[in-house]
Amino acid sequence: MVAGGPYGLEDIIGGVGYGRALLLLAIIPIVWSLPTSLMVGELASAIPDEGGYYVWVRRAMGRFWGFQEAWLSLAASVFDMALYPVTFVLYLGHLPYIGAALTSGYRGTAWALAVVVGCALWNLRGAKAVGQSSIVLFCVLFAPFVVLIVVAFWKWHGHGSGALMQPVTAPDVATAISVCLWNYMGWDNASTVAQEVDDPQRNYPRAMLGSVAVVAASYMLPVLAVGLAGLSAGQFSSTANDGTGTWAVAAGAIVGPVVAIGVVLGGMINGVGMFNPLVMSYTRLPIAMAEDGLLPKIFLRVNKRAVPWVSVIFCAIIWALALRLPFAKLISIDLVLYGASLMLEFVALIVLRLREPDLRRPFCVPGGMAGAIAVGVGPALLIAYAMYAARGEQVLGMNALLFAALVGVGGALVYAATSFWHRRPHHSREV
Repeated sequence: MVAGGPYGLEDIIGGVGYGRALLLLAIIPIVWSLPTSLMVGELASAIPDEGGYYVWVRRAMGRFWGFQEAWLSLAASVFDMALYPVTFVLYLGHLPYIGAALTSGYRGTAWALAVVVGCALWNLRGAKAVGQSSIVLFCVLFAPFVVLIVVAFWKWHGHGSGALMQPVTAPDVATAISVCLWNYMGWDNASTVAQEVDDPQRNYPRAMLGSVAVVAASYMLPVLAVGLAGLSAGQFSSTANDGTGTWAVAAGAIVGPVVAIGVVLGGMINGVGMFNPLVMSYTRLPIAMAEDGLLPKIFLRVNKRAVPWVSVIFCAIIWALALRLPFAKLISIDLVLYGASLMLEFVALIVLRLREPDLRRPFCVPGGMAGAIAVGVGPALLIAYAMYAARGEQVLGMNALLFAALVGVGGALVYAATSFWHRRPHHSREV
């Protein structure tokens, strides 16, 4: 749910060069991923309920803010989830000889839609099937990079710094930071399936903290190896659409065409491998909201594997509608909306410490109340910077920040309308 290998790092390398890219990839997890994983570790182990972060915020601050948390998360998912089928199609287009023909015109959209439908059907088989397949897919997609890393280090063999210190002609630090944040976000997504996890009090903290190191290593090692091998950072485009596929170029130049094709296939697997578990994560929100009377009861329907099939179908339709949005624009608005929901989770951490000091917490953010407050500072500053960086972005013909603000206001209006509807006598929860 957090990472699917180095795919997506192209903008960082192309924007600021290898040296700064490695610096960002080393610092961001410390001030962004680690604090978030600590927060998730405490709340998921203390309140391992289906719905995860929605339940935490609702319990800490009430139904209104719980609804806003779910609303912002689902709104962000519309833009986040469109990225992965798009990634699948972009890498499919890099297959030698047949890629362009397979993705030209309407065929590209058809392939992206096939990813959405296929993963929705996959999710109907249950959380265990999704989890096990995610592990297999990650191993398969990362295998070509293992070969690339080994050969690149062998060719370097200690001879100089390669292209690591070469400057970029027109550095784009803002885009690099935003893309880095996007590549390191999503730690709270696993919380929504808490009731489907064995021993969540023990396993959530271990998974959160261990994964930070694994993800950082899976990003930094390929970047370091390719930089030392001498591939120019200028070959990594500053735009995501053009940059996608540069890893295949690097693999072809350093190792050969067979590994290059493996990297392309891995990029396609990345699109599926990221989308599939996130379907599982996001589709648990509507069922938790329906249990609280904030959505129609039809969302409570599950199949024999306890999968909320109505929610899966509904979300898949919504995500499919965003497939034609421009790739670069998706990251900006996704980060702003996700950042707002993430801040509510950090506030919930503090409020629950104050309101429920006796709540059993198998894992705690260290440092007492001061520690609980401190872990939110780094993510808050980075989200503020991401919002500043997105000030000039346009989404659907309007400023990205204005669009995000309208989404937030829309959540408040929908909550007010839902509350009014349920206050009507013939729509009471007892009926």
